[in-house]
Amino acid sequence: MSPNNFTTSFCLTQQNASICTEQELDNYLHPYYYGIEEVALDGDELELGSSRAPKATKVDYFSSPYQSSWPPAQVDVESSRVRKKQFRDVLESCKQKVEALEALESPPAGSSGPFQLEQSEAVVAVGDGGSGGGGADGMRLVQLLVACAEAVACRDRAQAAALLRELQVGAPVHGTAFQRVASCFVQGLADRLALAHPPSLGPASMAFSVPRSSCHDGARGEALAVAYELCPYLRFAHFVANVSILEAFEGESNVHVVDLGMTLGLDRGHQWRALLDGLAARAGGKPACVRVTGVGARLDTMRAVGRELEAYAEELGMRLEFRAVDRTLESLHVDDLGVEAGEAVAINSVLELHCVVKESRGALNSVLQTIRKLSPKAFVLVEQDAGHNGPFFLGRFMEALHYYAALFDALDAALPRYDARRARVEQFHFGAEIRNVVGCEGAARVERHERADQWRRRMSRAGFQSMPIKMATKAREWLEENAGGSGYTVAEEKGCLVLGWKGKPVIAASCWKC
Repeated sequence: MSPNNFTTSFCLTQQNASICTEQELDNYLHPYYYGIEEVALDGDELELGSSRAPKATKVDYFSSPYQSSWPPAQVDVESSRVRKKQFRDVLESCKQKVEALEALESPPAGSSGPFQLEQSEAVVAVGDGGSGGGGADGMRLVQLLVACAEAVACRDRAQAAALLRELQVGAPVHGTAFQRVASCFVQGLADRLALAHPPSLGPASMAFSVPRSSCHDGARGEALAVAYELCPYLRFAHFVANVSILEAFEGESNVHVVDLGMTLGLDRGHQWRALLDGLAARAGGKPACVRVTGVGARLDTMRAVGRELEAYAEELGMRLEFRAVDRTLESLHVDDLGVEAGEAVAINSVLELHCVVKESRGALNSVLQTIRKLSPKAFVLVEQDAGHNGPFFLGRFMEALHYYAALFDALDAALPRYDARRARVEQFHFGAEIRNVVGCEGAARVERHERADQWRRRMSRAGFQSMPIKMATKAREWLEENAGGSGYTVAEEKGCLVLGWKGKPVIAASCWKC
């Protein structure tokens, strides 16, 4: 399939890989279909000439696909035209990405231009031709995934079901790196199709069987613990956060750390053991009192971590008080944290705040304003540097495919294909994230990862000032010691420290103050 055959509509059939006709695309562009995607744009983030685009109204027709009659459309013509143009721009972008992937299959002899290099680094798991599963099979798998995503987005259940059956065969969970990441996307697409066409609506709605995408909290917790050991990005986040917090606590006698989410509920308190080591070894002497407050994780997990940290601090000759707050971040109040006068406060959020991002933005703004009232000396924010919260499903799908292909390739480089630990991380940790990004909508979609630039604008609007993290050299040394250094990259970008895999951004760390 040559790039020239991939039409600008991104919807013509070619070897059964694409599915939407122009008429179906026009139907999908009905104004009320925009509510399906739970549009999450800030009202002031999208500039259109001299005016701003209005927010799309949330209309939940996704869970009820069979409507006897559509409500009368009351959308102004200009707004509808703008949205249609945005959607076609997304399709054009997806088309260009797939064309680039196809070009990687048979690059011209001697061709090594910057465009080819950039694309091969972005989709390492497809285009490397080695363990990632490149070549014709990899290209065909990409085409099938994109075609299936189109079918699901266009609600073409028959075509989507046929493509899912083919993908189940071509994307085994124990295959190459890209086959394994594709298997997670297949499960997410199946979940999304089931959401739009529940089996109870008729036998034609689901003509295939896929594994359940949900996983038990215990299995995911175990996978997170394994990921902490195998993947450097969590340990890197803790390292960067601790360095920033230690700098903020320099010369302070009473220090208080508020940990939002306790790093996804990770047990053992790895980050705070390292911070206690740093506080005990600092040149100005040990602090008189260290307080740690955990918020948002399971209460029993936080209390267990607290007991271990108190015992560890006693071994180091320091007094530590641990407090567990049994509240969600959205309902958090300043009084819950027990901050005392004269304390130096630091806020720590590692891969947590994206879960509070909602369509209305009200929940996140409430959390940020609560934090601001504490006047922290440092607010360390670490988040996935990825665009998985865009307004259109196809755009999110392509972004997620690029992002997780890089993560699976990094795991593939570190561990053999049949390693049970690697499989556990891929299926129960990263796989759970993929299925949430692809298969869920509304309140159920919590993996709303956004780019560092979006977080930067949001933090500035909330009244925080950036404290640039300038430690790229130290971070590279840490990577060399703890991750072998090969393949992972570190860059300072607009005050953030970005960890990547072969140039593809993975997480971004930033530090803020009031």
